Amino acid sequence: MRHPEALTVTRLDGPAAERAEADFTLVYADAFAEPPYCETERDVAATFQRFHSHTRRRTFRAALARTPDGTPIGMAYGSVLGPQTGWWDAPDPLASDDIRRAAGQHTFGLMELAVRLPWRGLGIARRLHETLLDGVEAGRVRLHVHPASEAAQAAYRSWGYRKVGDARPWTGADLHDVMVLNLPHPPA
Repeated sequence: MRHPEALTVTRLDGPAAERAEADFTLVYADAFAEPPYCETERDVAATFQRFHSHTRRRTFRAALARTPDGTPIGMAYGSVLGPQTGWWDAPDPLASDDIRRAAGQHTFGLMELAVRLPWRGLGIARRLHETLLDGVEAGRVRLHVHPASEAAQAAYRSWGYRKVGDARPWTGADLHDVMVLNLPHPPA
């Protein structure tokens, strides 16, 4: 029986996320094995080879959802994007040099957000998103989402995100939608 009120959603810093890497990997592998992603074990291994470089960033933060018995069922993570981040290289309105410098201090990059299939539709993704962004020092959030992922697209739009362009998040990737959410209280 699924009881969303009994689930815990915890925010983690980089070192805590590294200690919970197996939980993040399990959720990621489960969620992204499905279409349109169809990620293989090799794809998952490549993602988590980069995970450590992400967790070591000063602005890294993560959120992990678990059942009462500790089973990981959802995860999210990201960090403030620096001005040299490759995410700015996509053609979108945020990519000008002036915006790149300013946004590099005020844009949070939501790198991953996923919930395992049996736990979807219970508001867990929203709880992960809210926990991850609570108190973040940024004026906006930027993410890439596969255009064929209709559920993710619908969720992001319902949370206030808007599409600002297209990008290939890595060499050989499908074209993804670049979406931005302006936060209500940007940093000074």
